[in-house]
Amino acid sequence: MDTHSPGYLVARTVYSDPAFQEENEKKEIVKKTIQEKLQKNCSCTSRRALLIVKSFFPVLDWLPKYRWKEWFVNDLISGVSTGLVATLQGLAFALLAAVPVGYGLYSSFFPILTYFFLGTSKHISVGPFPVVSLMVGSVVLSMAPDEKFTMLSNGTGLNKTVIDTVARDAARVMVSGTLSCLIGIIQLLLGIFQIGFIVRYLADPLVGGFTTAAAFQVFVSQVKTLLNVPTKNYNGVLSIIYTIIDIFANIGKTNIADLIAGLLTLLVCIVVKELNDRYKHIIKVPIPIEVLVTIVATGISYGANLEQKYNAGIVKKIPNGFIPPMTPDVSLFQEMIGSAFSIGIVAYAVAVSVGKVYATKHNYAINGNQEFIAFGISNLFSGAFSCFCATTALSRTAVQESTGGKTQIAGIISAFIVLIAIVALGRLLEPLQKSVLAAIVIANLKGMFWQVFDVPRLWRQNKWDSVIWVFTCIASIILGLDLGLLAGLVFGLLTLVLRVQFPSCGALGNVPGTELYKEVKTYKTVVEPEGIKIVRFTSGIFYGNIDGLKSGIKKVVGFDAVRIFNKRTKALRKINKLIKKGQLRATKNGIISDVGTDNEGFEPDDDDIEDPEKEQNTEVKEVEIQVDWNSELPITVSVPKVSIHSLIFDFGQISFLDVVAVRSLKVIYKEFKRIDVDVYIAACDDHVYKKFEDCLFFDDQIKPDIFFMTIHDAVLYIEDKRKYNEGHDPFMEKISLMQESKEPLEYTNIEPTNDELDAQEEALRRLAS
Repeated sequence: MDTHSPGYLVARTVYSDPAFQEENEKKEIVKKTIQEKLQKNCSCTSRRALLIVKSFFPVLDWLPKYRWKEWFVNDLISGVSTGLVATLQGLAFALLAAVPVGYGLYSSFFPILTYFFLGTSKHISVGPFPVVSLMVGSVVLSMAPDEKFTMLSNGTGLNKTVIDTVARDAARVMVSGTLSCLIGIIQLLLGIFQIGFIVRYLADPLVGGFTTAAAFQVFVSQVKTLLNVPTKNYNGVLSIIYTIIDIFANIGKTNIADLIAGLLTLLVCIVVKELNDRYKHIIKVPIPIEVLVTIVATGISYGANLEQKYNAGIVKKIPNGFIPPMTPDVSLFQEMIGSAFSIGIVAYAVAVSVGKVYATKHNYAINGNQEFIAFGISNLFSGAFSCFCATTALSRTAVQESTGGKTQIAGIISAFIVLIAIVALGRLLEPLQKSVLAAIVIANLKGMFWQVFDVPRLWRQNKWDSVIWVFTCIASIILGLDLGLLAGLVFGLLTLVLRVQFPSCGALGNVPGTELYKEVKTYKTVVEPEGIKIVRFTSGIFYGNIDGLKSGIKKVVGFDAVRIFNKRTKALRKINKLIKKGQLRATKNGIISDVGTDNEGFEPDDDDIEDPEKEQNTEVKEVEIQVDWNSELPITVSVPKVSIHSLIFDFGQISFLDVVAVRSLKVIYKEFKRIDVDVYIAACDDHVYKKFEDCLFFDDQIKPDIFFMTIHDAVLYIEDKRKYNEGHDPFMEKISLMQESKEPLEYTNIEPTNDELDAQEEALRRLAS
């Protein structure tokens, strides 16, 4: 390793902010009028119109550039592989959405058609996703529960309550389709109004905790299908707990045929998927194990007649072809608006996060707002064909990318494979056991469950992120996915507020021989300049953390400026009383000659309050004296010592201020100035400096020349000023003591408020004159 380190030497004058601005003229920023802005944004040229059309239909940009000879074969292989997986996942995820499995095929087909023209990601596979499907299912089950469709049956001569499954399934399809339309409308509006930034508040730890909780809920919901045990449908708070209790209460009714089929499918899928992942450098096209298992399981179920012999739960009827478009039930919008918003945000967040991963890998960019529009129109269009909400599935997207997919041509080919299943193969899958589909769903949850191992890593890197992950996961399991997501989001924002409200505040010291300043408690070699304290605050300053700033300043400097000022005011009163009593002598040049006690603290005596009439009758001539507050003072007169003469605030990490912060800083400045401590501000950004100007920080006492470009500029200025004033004690204060006082002196209780600071200054001036 090369130990030589380049160095540099800079010679310049010490810059305060006014001096720097005087030598370096700022650029004049001319703000455009509303008319000019409208003229610029609303003007239309042929080139601008083409760019707008291409931004709304990205396919017009990439399709003409498509390399058919190089890419089409890869897209064909990728599309076929993805289509086979999408077919099976569509059937399986329909169970989560609580709709007949055939509608899962529709949900794997229609959204791809519109996304092909409107989407900006070249690699994501659009369609159902287990977490989103489960969230849709919770809404469907809450709005169309079994209890609404009970009827009496007397086929055997006995009245028996049964469920009208035809009416129930029709109602659930209507709810899921209407929900998809509403989600599409919300996503479209968010995209049109450029509100794609909203997904930034769904931080990775929050999404990780939420999807892990959703995976657990998916697992529980599929376990009851895998066991084929009767349970009630629960929704809301603690619904997952009630479902688990129901499963264990009815576990004796487990269907052995479904259990064996499900466990075998789960075992085979997990093993083969692991082999696909481990030997992906050898196996260029992953083994479509879901398809193979489904074909085998369907053949066994049909050949052994498992439904008739063992009462196995099978798919039964899958509609051939397409059903006519439906009109959404607008009357349901009000009841599902909250859930639609949360599902839409989660679906968008999943799709964009996955899309960004592959966009970064393949060196292109996706447009967040255009993705909102693309998924909004896709869900609005597919909702009219009875589909449930679409996003992307991690496993399908991984298959599409790993098998060589280059563009959304692969997506269209996968949609064609699903179309074949809808038109020609649907009836062939009717004997398939639902437990096999449940096992396929569970096998695809591995990646989400493995996110649990992120928690120890997050704890080492940032404990707040780890807490957000755990809180969101637990809240989503206990409260349900919609309320859990909201709780996690609110908790995440609360931790952000807490981190801003209680930021670190530390003392800085100089690295000897350099202009660098680092924290004293962190580095051994740094040295604090004599008589100077440098305070760094690591956050924007606003009304919520100004008390934290004041506490941090007290901790760094080692004293309370207001308390020191109060002590000095009381000491002046004590000196005044002693002189009037003749108990204190003063020389002609005003230096107190009595030997005092060590200056450790001052507590007023009970006899401090003099009779005002006696003071009025006292006649002595005026004597001018000086008080060194850090030296020994007359007996019974003592105040805490102040060991510094200057205080520098490092504003290098201050990003914003509010009005309360500026006012409070003005108060802090005056508090220190009144005890002879000069206050300076260093490394203040231009927009923060302008905030000081806008909030009237400067006045007759506070001048702009207390602002310096760097900490080192401020330190050099202070040291030069101290050398210039050598021979003058900065801790000496002239006091004019009147031998005759015609009215009693007034002393107020001093509080660090704006109104009373001026009163304190006036009282001190009266005592000193």
